[in-house]
Amino acid sequence: MDLKEIAKQIGVSTATVSRVLNDQPGVSPEVREKVLKAAAEANYRPNPLARSLATSKSQTVGFVVHKEKYAFSDDPFYPLILSGVEDYLTQNGYHILITLLDEKEKQVQKLPIIDQHLVDGLILAGPFIQASSIMNVASTGIPFVLVDNVLSQYPVNCVLTDDEGGAYAGVHHLITDHHHKNIAFLSGPQEWISNRERLRGYERAMQESGLEARVIHAKETTIASGESMMRQALERWQDLNAVYGVNDSVAIGAIRAATKHGRKVPGDIAVMGFDDISWAAASQPSLSTVKIFTQRMGYLAAQCLLNSIQQPGLPPTKTLVTTELVIRESCGCQEK
Repeated sequence: MDLKEIAKQIGVSTATVSRVLNDQPGVSPEVREKVLKAAAEANYRPNPLARSLATSKSQTVGFVVHKEKYAFSDDPFYPLILSGVEDYLTQNGYHILITLLDEKEKQVQKLPIIDQHLVDGLILAGPFIQASSIMNVASTGIPFVLVDNVLSQYPVNCVLTDDEGGAYAGVHHLITDHHHKNIAFLSGPQEWISNRERLRGYERAMQESGLEARVIHAKETTIASGESMMRQALERWQDLNAVYGVNDSVAIGAIRAATKHGRKVPGDIAVMGFDDISWAAASQPSLSTVKIFTQRMGYLAAQCLLNSIQQPGLPPTKTLVTTELVIRESCGCQEK
């Protein structure tokens, strides 16, 4: 049974049936109940294509992320965000179109999904999408939300994790519970918001305890870069007794490098990470870290985007998702 047949059966116009099925006002409670009952009995399902043509909406959202980061086995961060996005979109009758950027496709606003109006909005995931590209997307007028990224001057919808607070909690644990004073921070690119905020949390904890900050930067945040930075740290600071990796991959690399140099973890050097990826619990020793609720970030990003699509003119919102300290063996504690 289609929309016209439902309207004929209960003696109302197709416009009235459409208003009820799209949760729009202007229909009496009695008529609304009749329409919903008839639609349920007929097992009515709206035609997505017809709905798209009638509303000029595709009921589809684009998820844009760099190819190498999405597929990176060291740090399965963005697939988990995508899972949260899918959860919310599915609940609300939307579909998702994934676009993976490579080095030749840095200008997001030139993507076919925008030019051809294939999506109603965009979720731009990761700090790898440059500010100039984001500003160009903003100029097109298409609704969008940033995940794990933000602009410093222009207010936009974004979902971030509490990177500073999480890093502060981890370093504070090393200082107060294990009495470490010589703690190095192994960081990634300074232009990434997550790296800057985690470094800020580390520096705040060190400063409050009157300790010297020891920081090494790398262009990547991988196991290999973690090994490289750890080797540099061991050479530079002979009295090093703790290391905080900007993410779990870096921390796992640091454990490997320490072991190769004859330093026991946590006996000689305590190590902590950030993210709580699946490898963290399986690491030897198991990795103490800060848990990011990545699926929750994706869910909230999708919710924010649909609000922007359905209610044009809403002011931009910045959502900060909390973190959780996860204590295992690598910091010197017994795993909880």
